[in-house]
This record gives sequence, C-alpha cells and structure tokens, in this order.
Amino acid sequence: MGDSITEGELKNWSKGVGEHVAVDDLVAVIETDKVAVEIRAKEAGVIKEHFAEEGSTVSVGAPLFAYEAGADAPKKAEVPKEEPAKKTEQAPKPEAAAPKAEAPKTAAAPAAAGGGEGKAAPKAEAPKAPAPKTASPVAGGERKVKVTRMRERIAQRLKDAQNTYAMLTTFQEADMFNLINMREDFKEEFQKKHGVKLGFMSAFVKASAAALKEIPAVNAVYDGSNREIIYRDYVDISVAVATPRGLVVPVLRDCDHLSFADVEKRLSELSVKARKDEITLEEMAGGTFTISNGGVYGSLMGTPIINPPQSAILGMHAINKRPVVVNDQVVIRPIMYLALTYDHRLIDGKEAVTFLRHIKHSIEDPRRLLLEL
Repeated sequence: MGDSITEGELKNWSKGVGEHVAVDDLVAVIETDKVAVEIRAKEAGVIKEHFAEEGSTVSVGAPLFAYEAGADAPKKAEVPKEEPAKKTEQAPKPEAAAPKAEAPKTAAAPAAAGGGEGKAAPKAEAPKAPAPKTASPVAGGERKVKVTRMRERIAQRLKDAQNTYAMLTTFQEADMFNLINMREDFKEEFQKKHGVKLGFMSAFVKASAAALKEIPAVNAVYDGSNREIIYRDYVDISVAVATPRGLVVPVLRDCDHLSFADVEKRLSELSVKARKDEITLEEMAGGTFTISNGGVYGSLMGTPIINPPQSAILGMHAINKRPVVVNDQVVIRPIMYLALTYDHRLIDGKEAVTFLRHIKHSIEDPRRLLLEL
C-alpha cells in the first residue's frame, strides 16, 4: 500500500464468511491515511474466515482473511429449494390465500398493542406513541462520529507543518480580463480538438511552473535535520481536490513540459479518480509545489497551509468584478486575489514577492506563457 503506509482501518467486508468469490471480486476495503485500498480476490474460491472486524486496525503483511481457492459456490443454494416445497404442501387450497393476505395487517397491531385479534383495528394507532421520543432531540443535542484515518492524517500533517515551518503569506491581485477573453475565444475549438474543457487551472499550473523555474528556491525544500537545502530540477505540481472523504492532492508530473491540453486532460482524469476513491498513492506522492483553488467555493481571500515536504503553496480565490485603474482610467475588471504561503526559513520575502508577481504577470497576459517570458 506504499512505502510510508504500515497500517490501515478495515472499513468494510464486501464478502462474508461462506460466500463465493470470483477472480477480482471485491472482498474488503481498507482505509489508510491517504486513500481507500480495495482488496480483491486473486483466485476464485470460498471465504473461510475473517481475521479482523470492521473498524479495526490491520497491519501491512498480516493475514486478513482465509479462503479455499478453487472451491465451488457454497451449497446454501440448495436450502431455499426445500422451503418452497413445504409451503406448497401446507397451502394447497386457493381460498386460504385471502385470509393469509390479511393476516399481517391484523397481526401487526396486536403485536404492538399486546391485545387480541378482535380488537386489532381500534388499537391500530398504538405504534405512533414512540414518535415523540425520536422528535425530542430537535431542540438540541450532539452526536459523535469516529474520525477517519484520512482526516486524522490531514490534521496531523497540517499541525506538523504549522509547528515546523516559519510560514508567511504574501498577496497579490490578478486582473483576469485577458485570460477570460482568451478562454471565451477558444473554449469551443479547444474542447473539440482535445476533448476536454479549457479551464483556468491550466493557465495557473503553467504560470506556476514558469515561476518555479525562475525562482528555484520556491521549488526546493529546507532539510533542517541534515542542514541541507534540496533543490529539485523537476516541476511536479500538486493540485488540491475535494472528495467526500477529505482533501487529496494528486500530482501533475513535469508540468514545465506539459501543454495547456496536457494539464487539463491529466487534471480531469485525476480529479475523477479522486472523487471515485480510485486514486493511488503513487499519483499523490512527490509533489514539489501545491495549488489550492478555494475560489470555486466563493472564498475571497485566505492563507493556505504548506503541504509538507514542500516549501510553498499558491491559493487561488474567487473572481469578483471591482473598479480598478487601467491606463489612468477607472474601469470594471474581474479580479482574483492570489496568496502565496512560503517557508521563510528558506525563501526570502524578495523571492516570494517576485515569484507571485511572475504568476500575476503571466495570468494578466497569457502570451507570456507562450513566449516563456
């Protein structure tokens, strides 16, 4: 389940003891710190024993279940054949069907009220008495839900980052006018040719990749334990994706060599896999920089937290029309606030501001990305 994973939580059994499994049938799901891992049968057979209960912690390498390989489907299929035979012998008369059809109706009320069959109708409303008990918590209350391993890991990593990094955030605003116009002009042609929509994320990924090449310290990491700075010559950008289980960060590899279409295709594939809980650990490992887009939820501004072991993270926010000065004229433009949180142990203020301004200029004039300026 990955080199860094030593245990997980058994989320659920999909096959019970005595059930038959075919090759590649889902047997169990184990939730780790990062992903939900599906355990599938490698051979056909019958499940003989479970070695762990749902909700328990299981270790990598420990036996999870036993099954008899090559065994046929269980003989439980023969049991139902005997019961219909007995029923047909007990109810040979067609006229008996009508009374039996009414039997559940009349029996239900006496069972709840504790009375006889004759008084079933008057006491039919007796089961409504428990209703106030279920309705009473409406006034207030609380409930406890067990923390998932993924949420626990997210909390731990964020707190560790807060305790370790000297985090500082710098802000910029980007005029999205030209990028929006470029998207409107080419979105239909782009989708027809590449089979994927042209979004804003590809521009920010490309702008970030160019800026990371220009300011190598932002793409590096400070290793205090070994008194080293590790510089990366590759650009692998993590993009935060919200899923029902929590936030995951699939990685776009070699972003400095990808086209707009490459970024949109790969990002679409990874996002779909993440939301379906099918993303792998390998697809989330090794990023050198992260982009988080809180703007899709309406966020105006925020200070994102660094994703260890990286040194910086870019926060995108909502696009809002605001009055700005362009060529000494006040005009209405679509503006986005950008935030860069960085590790001040490694990155100086000048480098951080220069980096964020590089992204701003690329977004405000996308031609710079084509000319590699």
